[in-house]
Amino acid sequence: MMKKLWYGVMFLVLAVVLTACGSEGSPSGEKPAASSGTQQEQNEPQEIVVKHQLGETPVKKNPQKVVVFDFGVLDSLDKMGVEVTGVPQANIPPYLEKYKDSKYVNVGSLQEPDFEKISEIGPDLIIISGRQSKAYDELKKIGPTIYMGVDTSRYMESFSENMKILGQIFGKEDFVENELKNLEQAIQRVKQKATESGKNALIILTTGGKVSAFGPGSRFGLIHDVLGVKPVDDKIEVSTHGMSISFEYIAEKDPDYLFVVDRDQVVNNGEKTPAEKVLDNDLIKNTKAYKNGKIVYLDPNYWYLSGGGFVSVAEMIKEVEQAFK
Repeated sequence: MMKKLWYGVMFLVLAVVLTACGSEGSPSGEKPAASSGTQQEQNEPQEIVVKHQLGETPVKKNPQKVVVFDFGVLDSLDKMGVEVTGVPQANIPPYLEKYKDSKYVNVGSLQEPDFEKISEIGPDLIIISGRQSKAYDELKKIGPTIYMGVDTSRYMESFSENMKILGQIFGKEDFVENELKNLEQAIQRVKQKATESGKNALIILTTGGKVSAFGPGSRFGLIHDVLGVKPVDDKIEVSTHGMSISFEYIAEKDPDYLFVVDRDQVVNNGEKTPAEKVLDNDLIKNTKAYKNGKIVYLDPNYWYLSGGGFVSVAEMIKEVEQAFK
């Protein structure tokens, strides 16, 4: 009898222990399901709507197959560590020459996208700017397409907006904010030097022996509008290709600084005449800019091919700063 009683007591104790173990951490005795992320992460949208100059485009966050037609955007994505799938491989600036590799799909030229190649990629995102704007309607049939050209009438505001959109799309918001902060510090530094100098400047582009002038609000207007360099002529008409001018015009305006962008150095078509040769004449040699050694040849890879990128904008600011040392 005592033996049976002892077995009964042991059975009850064992049952209580097993019940306690099974209920640990869960009222039902079941293991809690593994969390797939914080509530905030689960509630974050996986798609954003990008408003741009040509429309509104829903874009999935962290797209995997990305086609980029703007070299400024390409240099920003490269700096962010974001991989792309397709680029136009002609005229790629030397600092982005890794994108000439066969691992990247050649999707045509800046002026003529290869729609068939792009379609074969099945892109999650296509990024374009001014040179491809006419192809927008065709490209958006292939994949989500956004326009990220810089509005030169509000250069840094437009540029910053573009970079913040990239940050949202690729989850690089903190990186973007830090880079923009660094650029703003550099801008203020150069602006102070330019203002204190009291000097004025003329920006010109040379191509095929011809010369065009660019002023405030133009594609190279960052020098005046952002960096505070006084224009020698504030009535230069704003156009994509600049205002056609003569050497007499340059001699008449007689700028303290002459900033020169040599298009022929980076574009593989038409007549090539080095800017130095174009400007080698008595009218130019009689200007203050020439006499004081203030003719500044800007790197066209940054100014003409890839403006509007984290790398290119930083280098553009640096070149102007060096001119005012």
